[in-house]
Amino acid sequence: MTKTTVLILLGPPGAGKGTQARMLEETFGLVQLSTGDLLRAAVAAGTEAGKAAKAAMDSGGLVSDEIVLAILRDRMAEPDTSRGVILDGFPRTAGQAAALDELLASQGMRIGAAISLEVDDAAMVERVSGRYTCAACGEGYHDSFKQPAVDGVCDKCGATGFKRRADDNAETVGARLAAYHEQTAPLITYYDGQGALRRVDAMGDIGRIAKDLAAIVESVAA
Repeated sequence: MTKTTVLILLGPPGAGKGTQARMLEETFGLVQLSTGDLLRAAVAAGTEAGKAAKAAMDSGGLVSDEIVLAILRDRMAEPDTSRGVILDGFPRTAGQAAALDELLASQGMRIGAAISLEVDDAAMVERVSGRYTCAACGEGYHDSFKQPAVDGVCDKCGATGFKRRADDNAETVGARLAAYHEQTAPLITYYDGQGALRRVDAMGDIGRIAKDLAAIVESVAA
């Protein structure tokens, strides 16, 4: 993979973006760049862009697109990104996507693919709202798809305490999905118009989804 390839992974909460991004990192040597993590790192490092971001946050304002793009530019100039990056959390609007294109073009880079993890909303509500974890070791379970072999006892560590995220309920998950579709629709249109959009059915087996994503990565890296 060349330095010119940048991937954008789109998908609603629970679609498996984090899991698949980690697998792409391991398989292809990519680096996942989360804008939230990058902002915190830039502020901690005291870079010029980080100082600007800190000033905006300290005043209670939003960090501008220009600052986010500057932080992205600095991070993508580091040696570990030479085999490609996966952008997480940016862009979120068509305007940000256009600004990102300009930044990449100025650096001799391009969007290799914007990959949309396609989901069925009703099934996603069941998938996400049924999740719970072991309170001791964090092992994941699900009301329908993965219950402990012994009821109330963690398979991994034997603990008997479990917890659920407060926002993993059907009403909240449904609202999050609706907001995602509304906010992401312009990006889908934008990248489809560029010919960069790829769609992957994200409702199936994790391994099959990983193969579909790997095929896309290999095609844009060729």
